[in-house]
Amino acid sequence: MVKCPRCGYDNSINAVYCDNCAYRLTDHKGKYVKNTKRVNSWDIGIAKKIVIVLGIIIIAMLLFSFIYNNTQPSHNETLNVITDDGSVHKTASYPYQAVILYEGSWYAEMGNPNYLVKESGYGPKTFTLDCAAWDRVAIDAQKYDYGEGEFKVQLLRNGEVVAENSTTNATGRIVINYNY
Repeated sequence: MVKCPRCGYDNSINAVYCDNCAYRLTDHKGKYVKNTKRVNSWDIGIAKKIVIVLGIIIIAMLLFSFIYNNTQPSHNETLNVITDDGSVHKTASYPYQAVILYEGSWYAEMGNPNYLVKESGYGPKTFTLDCAAWDRVAIDAQKYDYGEGEFKVQLLRNGEVVAENSTTNATGRIVINYNY
């Protein structure tokens, strides 16, 4: 009997390869290979090790991403204001509205002064502004048709008028800047 140097299995005297693990027992001359080093079952190639490590990293990143996304507050929750005493002041998701009251053609830029939205239209129209309750709000509106009717712009916060301006000038322009 010949003992395999890799797995320790007892093979027949004529065996060239181990019957258990297929380790080569003889060299090309037929002499038995002496290997004193025992190789464990985790002896895998570098490429396989890299694939395993990358797989673990990817799984960890996906798990982290899932946990992070499920623990973040919703968009509406981020618009709440937490005061010094720890109480939460809830606001409407988008508390501001711009109301343009004019029977002719007009153009307006409105919203947070850093991110103004441009709109044009004809006749009265109401817009919900993408601003949080604590944002500054700006409205810059102008008649387009040089009409003689009253051109009126209102800023509403949670349904109540907080700023208003009007003109009857043919080239009427109205600017409203509101700080909460």
